[in-house]
Amino acid sequence: MVNPGFAPRDIPLFSIPDYVVFALMLAICTGIGIYYACAGGGQRTTRQFLLADRQMQILPVAMSLLASFMSAITVLGTPAETYVYGTMYFMFCISYLVMGMAAAHIYMPVFFNLGVTSAYEYLERRFSKGIRRVGSATFILQMVMYMGIVLYAPSLALEAVTGMNVWAAVLSLGIICTFYTTIGGMKAVLWTDTFQVCVMIAGFLAVIIQGCLQLGGISEVWEVNRQGGRLEFFNFDPDPRVRHSSWSVHIGGTFMWIAIFGVNQAQVQRYLTVSKLSRAQIALYLNVVGLWLIVTLATLCGLVLYAFYKDCDPIVAGYIRTSDQLMPLIVMEILSWLPGLPGLFVSCVFAGALSTMSSGLNSLSAVTLEDFVRSYKTDLTEAQYTMISKLLVAIYGGLMILMAYVSSFLGGILQAALSIFGMIGGPLLGLFTLGILFPWANVWGAYAGTASAFLLVFWVGIGAQVYKPPVNKPPISVMGCPRLNETISNVTMSAVTMVTDMFTTTEAGPVVDDRPGVAKYWYSMSYLYYSVIAVLTVLIVGLVVSFITGAQDPEELDPRLITPFFDTVCCCFPERWRAKLRCGVPQEDRDYYSKRDQDGRLSKGEEMRTLKGEEEQDGEKPPASPNGNVPDERSSKSSVDFESSI
Repeated sequence: MVNPGFAPRDIPLFSIPDYVVFALMLAICTGIGIYYACAGGGQRTTRQFLLADRQMQILPVAMSLLASFMSAITVLGTPAETYVYGTMYFMFCISYLVMGMAAAHIYMPVFFNLGVTSAYEYLERRFSKGIRRVGSATFILQMVMYMGIVLYAPSLALEAVTGMNVWAAVLSLGIICTFYTTIGGMKAVLWTDTFQVCVMIAGFLAVIIQGCLQLGGISEVWEVNRQGGRLEFFNFDPDPRVRHSSWSVHIGGTFMWIAIFGVNQAQVQRYLTVSKLSRAQIALYLNVVGLWLIVTLATLCGLVLYAFYKDCDPIVAGYIRTSDQLMPLIVMEILSWLPGLPGLFVSCVFAGALSTMSSGLNSLSAVTLEDFVRSYKTDLTEAQYTMISKLLVAIYGGLMILMAYVSSFLGGILQAALSIFGMIGGPLLGLFTLGILFPWANVWGAYAGTASAFLLVFWVGIGAQVYKPPVNKPPISVMGCPRLNETISNVTMSAVTMVTDMFTTTEAGPVVDDRPGVAKYWYSMSYLYYSVIAVLTVLIVGLVVSFITGAQDPEELDPRLITPFFDTVCCCFPERWRAKLRCGVPQEDRDYYSKRDQDGRLSKGEEMRTLKGEEEQDGEKPPASPNGNVPDERSSKSSVDFESSI
């Protein structure tokens, strides 16, 4: 509804060719799922269904890594972020590079060498089964919440400007995504992701090219944004309350993206679909290049948005309700001259949503099957496990549709999504980092560190929602908006109040902030630091508690559970120096543990109990578990008692 004082704007709606293009995109995605459900005998085993039989090529894996979290939230949220706040978000490109190096050489080798299906199997081998279930349950919560945002937000954004019913879009996308993921498995997910990335890029290019043509070229777009205060690439203000500064983007952003690409099951599962570690690392680096491309295109779209609406902000005028609807609005205004182009952009938005949802559904099925179902039902056939995994995809698909309703109560979709990864993904990253880089950590430290991190980040995250921090934004204008024979001073008080609430610009003089002290200094912290706080809390608390309760002996660990960090970053050092920097972890025994697994590893947890029983019968002290859980009898009993108590 247009705000009082402003004339209505003639915004074209979807035409039949647009619906045809949109329906064609959905049909192609469904067709890919049906093809892989039938090709090669179908998805008969969990290895085929969840890991594509570990025979995928580098390119589709790289494209899928890119698509999994460059979703509709990126397509709608990043241009809106640039329009409202400026180009600081673009500087995440530096974080992507650091993330790629850390994920490829610190976290990925551990999962790949262990040959796990669920990333959280590592936590059982390193700590305990209870820690594994904590990690799995946390991931399930994170992904279900995130997929609800991914499904609902683009449907709501498109409803206002295209006339597409929001719940019709939610149901159609949810059902189609669940269908092709259920029948086609991981191969269908990877190839539909590849197709959907191409659609996303095409949608971005359509907006950028047509927008620049109408506005006088890219140089004119750049100059308008410079004058409007949108061009900001460096901000070295050390205040952690600055929403996006160079410090928060580079430091906080790096931790946040490592949590996504380093230890998130959806990404780890994609690494494991190729046959060699080197191929997975190449796929990840190609993904970094793809991230640069997507963020660059999204930022350019944001610059086009501001250049187009610099004199008539459509939110203040009431043409749209939220900034997430800016991209659909400009698409309908500048691309409707050619029927089908708006349909291409809508396909771009929903292609991003589909790629994230299909990745999430497949990974949720893998985690639930490996970390919960197999633990309680060990006597089923492979065919039965495969059928259960497909059923789990369908169940999570229904839950995803239900969670879409909850998403309507969140704020801007980009910050909401990234806050979820900071608040939930941060403690998980800390837990994996504690196990992978610190051989002294034990199960007690893992529990204490993870619990402390969750309490701390949820405290600040929920507090920030209750006491929303004020944010300085570049100025906006409505002087160019068409009005109904009235000047801007005739706009009603309700409209003026809305403008004040939504666009607080920097003014001369102090800003009155009557929030309590904890809200001013703690809840106002940039959401990008949530992951940093979580990781540091897990590491500090986890190590302190580990040493208090009896640190793990590094010599008794399976060396595949620890990344030889200094062997990677200090590869030019002499061997005797690097040996000391391994902190006592027997890295030379890697082949022994790998051969033992190939010869037939017992079910999870059984190997330790068997070895312990045999040694006790011989009157010898029981050795450490290959999982590194139990350095002695005392810690074994206390760990079991602790697991039982929770």
